[in-house]
Amino acid sequence: MRRSGFIASSAAVAAASLLPRVVKARSLEDAIDDALARGDGEFGVFARTMAPGPALCTVNAYESFPCASTIKVLVMTTAFYAAERKPGVLKQRIRFDRGRLIGGSDYMQGVDDGARLGIAALIVPMILFSDNTAANMLIEHFGVDLINCVGAQAGMLNTRLARPFIDTPYKIRDLNVTTAYDMGTLLYHIEYGAREAITTIVSPEHCRRMLSLMLRQQDRDKIPAGLPRGVPVADKDGELDGTRNDAGIVEPFGDSPFILSIYSKNVSDYDACLGAIRRIARVTYESVAGSNL
Repeated sequence: MRRSGFIASSAAVAAASLLPRVVKARSLEDAIDDALARGDGEFGVFARTMAPGPALCTVNAYESFPCASTIKVLVMTTAFYAAERKPGVLKQRIRFDRGRLIGGSDYMQGVDDGARLGIAALIVPMILFSDNTAANMLIEHFGVDLINCVGAQAGMLNTRLARPFIDTPYKIRDLNVTTAYDMGTLLYHIEYGAREAITTIVSPEHCRRMLSLMLRQQDRDKIPAGLPRGVPVADKDGELDGTRNDAGIVEPFGDSPFILSIYSKNVSDYDACLGAIRRIARVTYESVAGSNL
């Protein structure tokens, strides 16, 4: 598929709106509504396949939610974006100051004070272990302006990174924000670039590199936990007080990948919230798998 098809895929909406597709989408929406009714808090959901046309399902997809650690996907994307414009960026080293170590940094906790770590090396614990200090080192290196600019170029028009992570997460709930649609759009760029071997927000090589990292991230209790055992998911989750989020690409290298982005806020019953996220993942997977039988 040519790049023009990626940018203007809405031209295929009519072909994708035949009656069988509408019936399936409505059935999926009913199943997701049922999952949300058994959850807790407010939710935003965005689900789509890689095919042109309308999303599979949207629920409050354009409403603002706390990013939590899902914003680390955009930070990673920015690092590769910068590397494609200035060779050698990924090899640049940043000095680690233990005085700036914050909670949620199990990996960096074991790094010696004064160690100099490469950009590429910092991306790994930021994604695999959701290390907050590694993320902050990258955020401070590239700056929030560039990160937000890359997000805007990816179509994330309602996403804002206002500042790095801090030790009292409840204080930043309304500062770093995104939408289910925005994060789903970024993931679509990444999957599309890798699948079609074209440059979207970054090169196909870097899209595939990002997917390989997200496939290995260690927090698997949200979208992955709702899927049949062994189904690969390239995702990044996030948690704050009152918030449980996850955004990912299910079966990114398979025949029928799909994007699923789920955000929440004002949550008090976390078990109910996680249950809703897992049920949404399962019914979406079953809908996409069933449409390919």
